[in-house]
Amino acid sequence: MIQSMTGFGKATLQLPTKKITVEVKSLNSKGLDLNVRIPSLYREMELGLRTQIASKLERGKVDFSIFIESTAEQTSTKVNVPIVKGYINQLREIYADADETELMKMAVRMPDTLKVEREEIDTDEWAKIKEVIDESINNILSFRKDEGVSLEKEFQLRISNIRQYMNDTLALDPERVQAIKDRLQTAIDELKVNVDENRFEQELIYYLEKLDITEEKVRLTNHLDYFLETIKGTEANGRKLGFITQEMGREINTMGSKSNHAQMQKLVVMMKDELEKIKEQVLNVL
Repeated sequence: MIQSMTGFGKATLQLPTKKITVEVKSLNSKGLDLNVRIPSLYREMELGLRTQIASKLERGKVDFSIFIESTAEQTSTKVNVPIVKGYINQLREIYADADETELMKMAVRMPDTLKVEREEIDTDEWAKIKEVIDESINNILSFRKDEGVSLEKEFQLRISNIRQYMNDTLALDPERVQAIKDRLQTAIDELKVNVDENRFEQELIYYLEKLDITEEKVRLTNHLDYFLETIKGTEANGRKLGFITQEMGREINTMGSKSNHAQMQKLVVMMKDELEKIKEQVLNVL
């Protein structure tokens, strides 16, 4: 079953002093374009996270984020009291008549008046966070599979339409061949010359063989069948589907160049339109 590269996954974890939210979202891309945004506390875990995400998501423009919301009454950011007092004393020397409140306002704007106590990673806490990360990745994988089901239905519809237009084109082929014969015979009759009937038939057969679309029909049918077979596979197959659509396009273009018949050419245009819709959606396939 095919999967889409577009998806979104989210999971949350409530710890005693903080709430952890993990979000993963992805769009289509030729390869894996991974952007990881995590708090500095967990920065040392980034390499392992990247490996974990890459092994699961494979392709796409992926944005991975971890957000921390503090729910504790205490904070790790403290006022650096000695520094603030030192600033106030220095400012009082400059502005002896200044109000204490004004001195305080100026002092807290100075550098190093706040200090952040660096936390160390709690291994038990990180183990719980990894479970949430796995949950968010599984959620985006589930989203991708659901999108893949919709894509598969779309592909089946478009392939069915191309097949029908191709069969309609072939149904008009006898009419086209007869029109060519009649046009050539009329041209010869207007010349009012004697023509070797055997030679005329040979030349006519040679001419019609050059315009015959049977081979294109056979190859296009094989490509349509192979496309449907590929979307049922278990591996990531977006690139393969792209190659198959290129081959389908070649056969349809050849049929169009050979089909010197107005109605057949209209059907060829309709096939091209369906193929373009397939190509647009193939870009989203993993």
